Amino acid sequence: MTVQDFGKIIKAFLLRKSKLRRTVFFILGDGLLLSIALYLAFYLRFDGNIEPQYINKFLNYLLVFLSVKYIIFAMFRLYHMSWSYVGFYELFDILKANTVSLFFLLGIIFMLWSHSLFKGFPRSIPLIDYGIALMFIAMFRSSKRFYGQIRSGINQTDTKRTLIIGAGNAGEQIVRDMRRQKDSPYVPIGFIDDDVMKQGVYIQGVKVQGNRENIARIVEKLKVDLVLLAIPSASSRDIRSILSHVRESSVKEIKTIPGFNELVSWNISLSDIKEVRVEDIIGREQVSIDKKFVNSFIQGKTVLVTGAGGSIGSELVRQILAFEPKKIIALDIDETEMHHIELELSQHSRFEIVSVVADVRDRHKIETVFNEFLPDVVFHAAAYKHVPMMEKYPEEAVRVNIFGTKTMAETAIACETKKFVLVSTDKAVKPTNIMGATKQVAEKIVRELNSLGKTRFISVRFGNVVGSRGSVIPTFEEQIRRGGPVTVTHQEMKRYFMSVPEACILILQAAAIGKGGEVFHLDMGEQIKIVDIAKELIRLNGLEPDIDIPIVFTGIRPGEKLYEELLTDTEGIEPTVHPKIFIVKDMSNNDEHILKKVMLFENVIQRKQWAWIRNLLKDFVPTYNPSYNHASILDVPERSYKIVRENMQAKTH
Repeated sequence: MTVQDFGKIIKAFLLRKSKLRRTVFFILGDGLLLSIALYLAFYLRFDGNIEPQYINKFLNYLLVFLSVKYIIFAMFRLYHMSWSYVGFYELFDILKANTVSLFFLLGIIFMLWSHSLFKGFPRSIPLIDYGIALMFIAMFRSSKRFYGQIRSGINQTDTKRTLIIGAGNAGEQIVRDMRRQKDSPYVPIGFIDDDVMKQGVYIQGVKVQGNRENIARIVEKLKVDLVLLAIPSASSRDIRSILSHVRESSVKEIKTIPGFNELVSWNISLSDIKEVRVEDIIGREQVSIDKKFVNSFIQGKTVLVTGAGGSIGSELVRQILAFEPKKIIALDIDETEMHHIELELSQHSRFEIVSVVADVRDRHKIETVFNEFLPDVVFHAAAYKHVPMMEKYPEEAVRVNIFGTKTMAETAIACETKKFVLVSTDKAVKPTNIMGATKQVAEKIVRELNSLGKTRFISVRFGNVVGSRGSVIPTFEEQIRRGGPVTVTHQEMKRYFMSVPEACILILQAAAIGKGGEVFHLDMGEQIKIVDIAKELIRLNGLEPDIDIPIVFTGIRPGEKLYEELLTDTEGIEPTVHPKIFIVKDMSNNDEHILKKVMLFENVIQRKQWAWIRNLLKDFVPTYNPSYNHASILDVPERSYKIVRENMQAKTH
């Protein structure tokens, strides 16, 4: 036996001993309280003058009452409760145990009515005893928690007076946890809620003070130190509105809880409280999916995810785990990210997760991986996505985005993979850059391959992802840490933004919906100005834009658009069963023989004729126009987008 084994035995022994002491303590405490309750029942029944015949038999009555209640209490697990964390469910168990005990005692008294013990026994005694015993046992079980709350209320020297935005389930759970934890740094002093029916009421002893319009006044009135946003269903627009009211007050510290897309469970506690991030302000939309439908698509299958070290690929791996796959193969060229994925997901021992370091351009290695694991589903997220860098190195964009996709897709057909999902981008629509053009070629490749084998191919387009590697946000944050300036390319630059969880959950839903050959477009909401994001980030750091941190406009970089577009001139859209997923219908016929044509890129790359790559892309993608000037028609996309979105919503309904 090792020292560790011996330590485990000692620990288990001490734990059992501790549980035994707690059980004995509750049994003795209950015995004392139940005895007092029964005596008080007689005392009240006879107005303080208990008849001698009942006093003489009291110990016999007590033995019957205690025997029944101990048995029933044990059946309802009243001796396995935690003394510190008694809540509604525990109190409800106490009510049930006492009620069942009452009916059992009434039955015993009725059956033994002719017996000398219960002959002439007052029938009101069990009812009076029931009320007193219920009160005593409930108070006994909740006494430690009540004491802890009083003690925490007295010792508030190092705590923060907290105003909670949202008096719903999340807010109630947070307040309960603040009261329960001895060392909680938060003291709840008020709620804010826009629901008129809640205003003025008390929740967990905390008053709902008013709506968001009253935040500044209430902050001053209650001397608030911290504002906590406790609305997991709040959208980015709601959060921005609430923050605008908070910033009108003197409070400087603002925190929040995660949105429903990020919450691991519905139980919310102090551990879920976090700093407000830019993702909460621009990319927190709540997405619901048909989990049973997605589960039937993923469950029991072997799933390969390329680009698994990136923001989208790694989140796909995490979310796929929730749908119980047989096995996940996480593939990426970056060995460091693969190591991080292994460490993070090693806890999911009931699912097999295999990390593979490989290059999607290496056909021999990719074929080896497919032949070894035989994946049922492939999510191809590996790609070069950085627009300015790909303008400098177009040959690399072609190698990865076009030939890497072609290699993966053709190998999937050879191994009879059931479904192949290409993760695409809205930059593939009327591209003005190499990255977007190569991604549209990749879409064309998988569309043609869909008719050449058993594998069903689909593509999913969406916009910028908040927090991804290529996101501008980390750059802004670093510039703010250095004291500025924050550099923005153009004051009118706009982008669609989604959170990583939102994008990935919709990719899974689209993959489940797809029959083969579709290009899916995700509804990304409204475009947001990049300069507005920069301002929000500066404010999140407790500073003021153009006062503490200057914003400088540097000019549009090569390949960049002022805005992204939804569709090309030859494309239309159709609704699906999901309100945020649409099918793109291409009316053109310029995709024929794309697989043969792409070999022209190979010759150009071998000869190092980089300039020819742009010319070839123009032939492959007629809408590709690197010299297209968006500034001249700046107002057109916003109007056209609203029209398209209204049409989409009308078709959905």
